[in-house]
Amino acid sequence: MSETSVDPEQKFSRRFELAGISLGFGFGGFFDGILLHQVLQWHHLLSGIEDARSDIRVLIMADGMFHILMYVVTGTGLLLLARTRAEFSGKGADHRLLGNTILGFGIWHILDAILSHWILGIHRIRMDTGNPLFWDLLWFAVFGLAALVLGLLIRRSVPAPTRRVFRLPLILVLAVTTAGELAALPAPRDPIVMVLFRPDKSASEIYAAVGAADGRVVWVDRSEQLWAIDLSTGGSARELYRGGALLVSNSLVVSGCFGWLKA
Repeated sequence: MSETSVDPEQKFSRRFELAGISLGFGFGGFFDGILLHQVLQWHHLLSGIEDARSDIRVLIMADGMFHILMYVVTGTGLLLLARTRAEFSGKGADHRLLGNTILGFGIWHILDAILSHWILGIHRIRMDTGNPLFWDLLWFAVFGLAALVLGLLIRRSVPAPTRRVFRLPLILVLAVTTAGELAALPAPRDPIVMVLFRPDKSASEIYAAVGAADGRVVWVDRSEQLWAIDLSTGGSARELYRGGALLVSNSLVVSGCFGWLKA
């Protein structure tokens, strides 16, 4: 497919430009949270803070709040994309949107490296290595600078005319919404789950449910509705639901995130 320079008279609205950048920024956050926080478990958002590192509950809470922020950023991008759908048929719109999305992805990793890794020091890419700077610079170069340059290059060129002008927006919507759902899944090797019980359940009933699930109580908030339970012995979350649980998760999405703020 041949490429030509962008028509200098082709203009896209600021909303259209921000839609792609917001989607890429949110997707970059989900990529970081899913791959580094949950799958590889190289760090959590606050792994560089000693007081937070000593309490897995604080680490999980911070990760949950981070994912909620990424939902807000991504949702903003989707809203802007919907409001500028009339521009999809413009010359080079798909390429422009793709370039902006990759640009936003790179911006996320550059800001994360500068702010989180080097200025604030709340975490590094790999917390379990003797040379964290190497991994910081590698991530910064590959997913930050390289993505930024690639996004800028794609923005400046357009493919030959095509009728499939709605394919890319659909792919982006599916990508970011799927990433959001994956971010809400529990970390694969973390046995501690957060359980939100119904208000009418007494402490004795909850302890009975924990015992039936073959679990161990790690922590409970002041309301005695939000509990941290260790299921490392192979316990089943099904028994917790039978015992009155409304939510069993270790990602702290939905009400679990805000329940921690009461502790």
